[in-house]
Amino acid sequence: MRRLLAGIAVGAFLVAASACGSSDGGGASDKNSSSGGTTTVKVGIIPIVDVAPVYLGQKKGFYSKRGLKLSMTPAQGGAAIVPGVVSSQFQFGFSNMTSLMIAQSNGVPVKAIANGVASTGVDGKDFGAITVKKGSAITSAKDLEGKKVAVNTLKNINETAVRESVRKAGGDPSEVKFVELAFDQMPAALDSGQIDAAMVVEPALATVKSQGATEIASSLVDVAKDLTVAMYFTSNQYATQHPDVVKKFQEATAESLAYADAHPDEVRQIVTTYTKIPAALLADVTLPKWPAEPNRTSIEALQKLGEQDGLFKSAPDLDKLLP
Repeated sequence: MRRLLAGIAVGAFLVAASACGSSDGGGASDKNSSSGGTTTVKVGIIPIVDVAPVYLGQKKGFYSKRGLKLSMTPAQGGAAIVPGVVSSQFQFGFSNMTSLMIAQSNGVPVKAIANGVASTGVDGKDFGAITVKKGSAITSAKDLEGKKVAVNTLKNINETAVRESVRKAGGDPSEVKFVELAFDQMPAALDSGQIDAAMVVEPALATVKSQGATEIASSLVDVAKDLTVAMYFTSNQYATQHPDVVKKFQEATAESLAYADAHPDEVRQIVTTYTKIPAALLADVTLPKWPAEPNRTSIEALQKLGEQDGLFKSAPDLDKLLP
């Protein structure tokens, strides 16, 4: 409960302070507003490559042709977005599956409604990886015992993934010292030695590599093949009260995912509009997969790891959580 209340505070702060990162510049009320046949909905996102499809879909008119306008607000991670959706600061949110399962197991009324992003499933060629500074003595995940490892938020999918990489390499994940740090702050922290390693995703992954950083593990691949990393979700209350808006969001997002998967060059360009990635590094960004449907088998594998690491008070009910 303490973490949930903290998350609500973080979410409220981000709504107030992060309008500069919104593609629409804000302007929507806390609840969805309707004007001239268009419904504006607030969406809590993380400014990473994962959410490129919704930005691209907004640009291509996939949402507007269904009468929706998205007002995107950035947050550091899904743990902050969940309470924002439940408290109606956002109508929809983007969150990693671990944070959604933690919320569901704690009785937080959330419902995943559309697929978000998936791992490439290829070791050494994924959009997320554990990285260490050039010249580091750390050469494998086992060496992370006793070391400071950055993740964007604690107790989320990236922490679980790092633990699994350490475990698979023969190390003790309980010995890792996790540090919470926003993705876009990881390159500088790694380069300065503030942290020993970073579980980083694109486009920050391309940035750390440009600094000479080395990948030591593809942690999302270590969790499960073709892992469903994150999904878009809403609150149970909003889904019940506005099924028409939810359906339109689902349809537009599905079209956006398919378009993004088929147009990688346009994805790379749209990423520059909401992240700090230098244009010179765009070609080096490893894109994830955006399949139409979540991979339930991979989510079940992630659930088992969460249970093993003691993240859930009770087993998450995937039948209630997933579409």
